[in-house]
Amino acid sequence: MTHEVKETFSSEAPPAPAALAAKVRTLSPSMTRSMQRVAEAVAGDPAGCAALTVTGLAELTGTSEATVVRTARLLGYPGYRDLRLALAGLAAQQQSGRAPSVTADIAVDDPVADVVAKLAHDERQTLADTAAALDTVQLGAVAAACATARRIDVYGVGASGLVAQDLVQKLLRIGLIAHAHGDPHLAVTNAVQLRSGDVALAITHSGSTGDVIEPLRVAFEHGATTVAITGRPDGPVSQYADHVLTTSTARESELRPAAMSSRTSQLLVVDCLFTCVTQRTYETAAPALAASYEALAHRHSPRTTR
Repeated sequence: MTHEVKETFSSEAPPAPAALAAKVRTLSPSMTRSMQRVAEAVAGDPAGCAALTVTGLAELTGTSEATVVRTARLLGYPGYRDLRLALAGLAAQQQSGRAPSVTADIAVDDPVADVVAKLAHDERQTLADTAAALDTVQLGAVAAACATARRIDVYGVGASGLVAQDLVQKLLRIGLIAHAHGDPHLAVTNAVQLRSGDVALAITHSGSTGDVIEPLRVAFEHGATTVAITGRPDGPVSQYADHVLTTSTARESELRPAAMSSRTSQLLVVDCLFTCVTQRTYETAAPALAASYEALAHRHSPRTTR
């Protein structure tokens, strides 16, 4: 069985109010400048924007009504009315006394304590954004496919390659057949062997890493169930993905590149996926985990000297 290349993405339920800011941070880099102005306005002042008509918001941001509606739809809402309702809900949450966000910018002369505090805040925000935006229906479908897969191939390069290896070593410990492919040539030659009943996962923050997209495309065309774990759900990788798991990242800065912040959200998604797979394979996974722990126990015991 082979797939047909998709031209449109599967629709998702409108994000909850708390997920709106996460959606803006995730999708803003792929928006036009005019759409970015609308997105930044609604995320920055949800209460004020909730009181505006579509015409009012267009005037405030120096854009058009069509741009406002397109932005609302890109953020996951059927129309502007639904976005206004989410903005009102977000404003109510903010007025309930939740502490305001702090900047995560790190200066070259920041004290060590400030660096730790800012990075810790960034990590917490990244994890919260990822959890809020993660499509649990898609996650469940991917877990179900992995639980019954004959074989699971995972593609990733650079920082994403480390996450791919992390997922594979977890899956191996519960008795599943999984491989991490960092070499693009080996990834493609292995993808050719996949078929219906196999799973291929591509991990790419940008959604446009050619060395990851190519093997996923080959796996897609050979009938495997394909998955993209990406921070850009509208990126090229999604064209060959049956399921997309969206990650979120903290804002990139000169001293903290995307490779650092993206890995945090990718690892959360991987942990969620692994746990859901383990739930579905518990009868075989539990004994396999116990056996792996026992096999390694002597390596963690303190050595005695004579």
